[in-house]
Amino acid sequence: MILVLAGPTGSGKSALAVALARRVGGEIVNADSQQLYRHLDVGTATPSPAERAAVPHHLLDVDEPGEGMDAARFVALADAAIAGIVSRGRLPLVVGGTGLYLRALLHGVVEAPGRDPVLRARLTAEAAALGRPALHARLATIDPQAAARILPNDLLRVIRALEIAAGGRTQSELHAAHAFLPQRHRALFLALDPPRQQLKASLDARVEAIFAGGILDEARWLIDRFGAALPARLPIGYAEAVAVVRRELPVNEAIRRVQAAHRQYARRQVVWLKREPGVEWLATPVDAESLARRVTAWRAAP
Repeated sequence: MILVLAGPTGSGKSALAVALARRVGGEIVNADSQQLYRHLDVGTATPSPAERAAVPHHLLDVDEPGEGMDAARFVALADAAIAGIVSRGRLPLVVGGTGLYLRALLHGVVEAPGRDPVLRARLTAEAAALGRPALHARLATIDPQAAARILPNDLLRVIRALEIAAGGRTQSELHAAHAFLPQRHRALFLALDPPRQQLKASLDARVEAIFAGGILDEARWLIDRFGAALPARLPIGYAEAVAVVRRELPVNEAIRRVQAAHRQYARRQVVWLKREPGVEWLATPVDAESLARRVTAWRAAP
């Protein structure tokens, strides 16, 4: 029995999850792919030390930047955390907006083709010669839904989607197959649905706050740690923050670009969640007391 609290980035999931967990005797399992990394707390809006002290959190700071996390490994880690929480007589609250992780947790992982080093090397060389947008454009002709989810500059994900498609089924077809797998957990699946203009204002303000509040220090740490060979896949905003530190981009332009990227990411999250079966959308703001009473009644139902 788990409670899933999803929604787009910036919708208030973390704060509501802490308030709810304190009322229903819960512990939080992170399902946000960007909050899995150590050292990158500001730019990913990782729960604060006060929030983590108020309620136990799991699956934060799991990997170093540059290390890989896939859906199968996430499910294994989440299942272990959920089992521990249940053994303590508490309620697991799975909180985050990474739709693939939530789908895999609830319905399992559909087997996908393994890595093909030869194909990856060829696609990487093509991206270097023709540019990443050219590779993304090719993906759009093969798997338009995957291309809509993946940013043109996200080379690793573009290559992985092309690699999967080379196996005979597109990534989107594999993702859709999850919905037909039996549910692995009894779950109440809730998603926050803030008004669009309110969400835009919240995201824009958040980006301004993270640039004022420490993302540039985290970018300096990345440069010190990795030098010129930064990980190809970093959370949103870090490429721009690194460019600011290197004096390659004015801070105001970096903020503008990251605000646009966050808004685009939020739209993709909503599109994904709208396709998920069993999701109940909650208009914000949500009253934590009322929701806690509902969750308590749901837990008690046979």
